Order: sequence, then structure tokens, then C-alpha cells
Amino acid sequence: MAAPMSWRRLVHSVYSPAISGVFTRVSDRLFRARDRRGGSSVLLLAPLLAEADPAPCRVDRPTGSAGAQGTDGLCTHFRWMAEHVPAFRVPGTHIHILTSPDQFYQAMKARIKTAKRRVVMASLYLGTGQLEQELVDCMEEALQRSQDNSHSPDLKVSVLLDYTRGSRGQINSRTMLLPLLQRFASQMRVSLYHTPDLRGLLRLLVPQRFNETIGVQHIKVYLFDDSIIISGANLSDSYFTNRQDRYVLLENCREVADFFSDLVEAVGDVSLQLQPDDSVTMLEGMVHPYKGNRQDFSTAARKRIMEVVNTAHTRQRLLNRSEDSEDEAMSEGEEDTWVFPLVQMKPLGIQVDEQVTQRLLTDAGPDSTVFLTSGYFNLTRAYMGLVLGAGASYRILTASPEVNGFFGAKGVAGAIPAAYIHIARQFYNQVCQLGQQERVHLHEYHRPQWTFHAKGLWYYLQGQDRPCLTLIGSPNFGYRSVHRDLEAQIAIVTENEELQSQLQEEQEMLYQRSTEVSSSTFEQPDRHVKLWVKLVTPLIKNFF
Repeated sequence: MAAPMSWRRLVHSVYSPAISGVFTRVSDRLFRARDRRGGSSVLLLAPLLAEADPAPCRVDRPTGSAGAQGTDGLCTHFRWMAEHVPAFRVPGTHIHILTSPDQFYQAMKARIKTAKRRVVMASLYLGTGQLEQELVDCMEEALQRSQDNSHSPDLKVSVLLDYTRGSRGQINSRTMLLPLLQRFASQMRVSLYHTPDLRGLLRLLVPQRFNETIGVQHIKVYLFDDSIIISGANLSDSYFTNRQDRYVLLENCREVADFFSDLVEAVGDVSLQLQPDDSVTMLEGMVHPYKGNRQDFSTAARKRIMEVVNTAHTRQRLLNRSEDSEDEAMSEGEEDTWVFPLVQMKPLGIQVDEQVTQRLLTDAGPDSTVFLTSGYFNLTRAYMGLVLGAGASYRILTASPEVNGFFGAKGVAGAIPAAYIHIARQFYNQVCQLGQQERVHLHEYHRPQWTFHAKGLWYYLQGQDRPCLTLIGSPNFGYRSVHRDLEAQIAIVTENEELQSQLQEEQEMLYQRSTEVSSSTFEQPDRHVKLWVKLVTPLIKNFF
């Protein structure tokens, strides 16, 4: 009976005790009736009134989890991650940081064309422009070549998108992929994930333009045979031209590629399957995400997805123990880098990324420096409490209003950049009130005719001029990433000096286009925030 409790807390926070008591009794009766009927749409508006982000609490730093200085102690310093998630050892020379949208786009096209066994693409959506069509043409070319060269074609293409975003408009992601699905039915799979929180009256009432705010498939993984790109970028023309994001290419890392292929397949198995006639169906035996019981769907989906995570975790622990018995030092030999996949799917009860990120921020003591970036600066209260209460130095990079992806948008969405100004000002004021200006710095990214969508962090140990760890992938560190969407990123821990240099150059490239925020920043005329925007900012923090 968690849902009625959510309503109780919401009502108690807004209304007087007498009125809230009435709402509580009504809520309980409706939920008891819903349980007897096996599901009702009356209170399915609850996701719009989600519980407030829990207040930050102090987390004690685990004994022995920090304190290593220099690269000599990297294995000990970050090895705790292997207790929570699979740990893959790879050569640092196989990892390459891409720095521009065009590099990202060209890398995908080239690898799709040469793929022989598998192409796996997971994104929020696929755009409908010329550049996106060229990407689809590359898939068609690879599939056709596979058919021509074999009586039993080996190449399989799997695409995972979000149902709501991928179905928007008459020409959409689905219509872009239908020709491939019709022509290569035995080799092509298109899965459309639908959040279980968009159902009943809520699904009928929320306009198509805003229904994705309830929750989406937000993972960005692009896989070609045994190589993989992890990013925060979608498959859309702006992400190929003038929308700055982050991208990491892991070449010939089969175990990592296998993991993400299995993860995307698992999410695909609990998603709607696009058919050649543009209809959608569920796999036999799977609970429907919005017609079936919500709890049953979440339980089945969590079980299927965690099978992938737990199987890989067990396998890698056994493998790493075997390797450690032969060689205790991580940096000896080729495999000088660890890759830890972090998955966050709180609507399904999966919160691995949140747990690891909190531990990482908790462990960041006075001997550490963290550069953290998000295109939408909206830290959860828990993350914000750790940043403001920790000893590490922080340099936080976010979008200036003019490079915010919603800048110039029509209607309510046009107010989103102003809301983020208000959020940034509130955070800056907190920093000043706590006297943390020397430790926590806020920066804004500027670039004419571009937008900013980069996210992740770079972690430096004391005395090091290059990062030894980075987080890179789809999460934004905000409420949506933690509570609403399906997310995935990787933590890369490396002793490889060349890879550390690539990460340092990437960080410098982004931050050199920024200016540091000061009190005068918010006094500029274009930083004035209207009262109504301030009032709706809590709603925007939860949904955008």
C-alpha cells in the first residue's frame, strides 16, 4: 500500500491536518476498491504527484574506502564498486574519447556498415531528418550485404526506443524503421519501452507532447559487434551537428559489449514489439506495461533485467578472482582499466547507479577534486547534500540559458531555461550561505548556435593533474534520472596515462567554453525570473 502513503505525505505537506485527514480516508477507500477490482485508473494520476525528493542525510564515509593517493592505490580505492556491479577489466588503449557530434555520427555510420554479427541501438528516439535517414540507410546496407553473402544471414539489428517519444507525430521513429522491419523481418527487432506509470486516466489526459515527462527509456547505447559507444546523445540531427554531449568508444571489448547487448535485449523483452504493419504487441507471457497490473509488470521487468546484471556480476567476480590470484596489481600488463556498468530504473525497483553515485560522492574527501557536468542542473536533494557537505573541491558545469535545449521553445516549455536559472541561483545562494565558495564553483557553458547536453563527472585524486575516474552515460543527476526514467552509464577507472590524458583534454575542452557564476551573474537583465516561473519550478524539477 505504498501509493496511499505517497498521497498522505503530499496532502499533509499542502493542507491542514483536518482536510488532509479527509483526503487520507478517501485515498484509502479508493485504493482498497482498486485492490479488489485488480486495478483502477482513478488514482493513476499519482505519478504526477510523486513524493518529494527525500531530504539529504549525512552518509558516513566507509572505513578504508578512501585515502589512496596517486594511481598506486586505484585498485584499492575504487574496488568497492565490484561489490555492487559487474567489473570488466579492459586495456586502456581500447578506449577512445570522442569529442564532437560529428565524430560520434561518423563513428556510428562506419561501424554499422562493417558490422557482421550485431548492431544494437538504444536511444530515447530516432529523429526523422536526412542525417537520421542516412543512419537507417547504413543499417539497410549492412543487412542487405549480410543476406547477399549467406543463405542464413548472421547480422541481427536490434533497436530499443521509448514508446511515447518514438510514436510522436505522423512521421516518427517508428515510420523511419518500418521499411527495415518489413524487408528484413527475421533479422530486425524494434522494441518500444512504455513506462508503467503512464496508464489509465493519466494516459488519456496528458497531451502527447508532454506524456514523456512521466517516464521514458533514456539509455543511450550504440553497439557494433564487439565495440560500443556509451553516450548521453540521442539519434537525432542536432546531436550529430551542434548539440554538445559526451561519447566514449570501447573498441574490441567483447565482455562489455555482451553485457550491454544482453541489457538492451532484456529491456526489449519487457517492451512493446513493433510489427511490420505498425501495430505493437507484447511477447507471449509478459505483463502489459499500461493495461496489466503495474506491480506485476514491474516485478517481471525487474526480474528479467536483474538476471542480466546478477549473472554478469557473478561471472566477473569469479573471473577477476582467478586473475587476481595470478597478478595482484591491476596495472601490470595490458588490462589497466576497469569498466563498471551502472543501471538505474527506479520505476522497476532498480537503483544501482544511485547507490554507487552516492557512495562515490560520499567518499570524495578533501584530497579529491570532482568536475561534474549536467545539461540540466537539477541535483537531487541527496546529491546536493553530499556535494555541499563533502570535503572535495567541486567544479560544476551546466548550460547557460541560451544553450539550454528548451531555449526559445513555445508555450510552457519556453519557461524551462528560466526555471533552471532559478534552480542555479538557489544552489549558488546555498553555497554562499554555507561559506563554501572556495570549494564549490558553478560554471555556465556558452557557445553561439549550439546547445549543451553533456553529463557525467571526472574524479581527481590528490596531487593528480589528470582524472583517474569518469562517469559517462545517460543520467543527469536530477530527479527524473533517479526516479522516473531508465538510465545507464559506466564508471571507467584507469591507470592508463594516455586515457587519463584524453579525459583531461575532454574536460578542458568543455570547461574552457564556460564562465564562472558569481552573484553578479544573476543580476543581469536576462537572468530575471518571473514569479510564476518560480512557483512552477518544483514541478519542472520533477518532470524535465
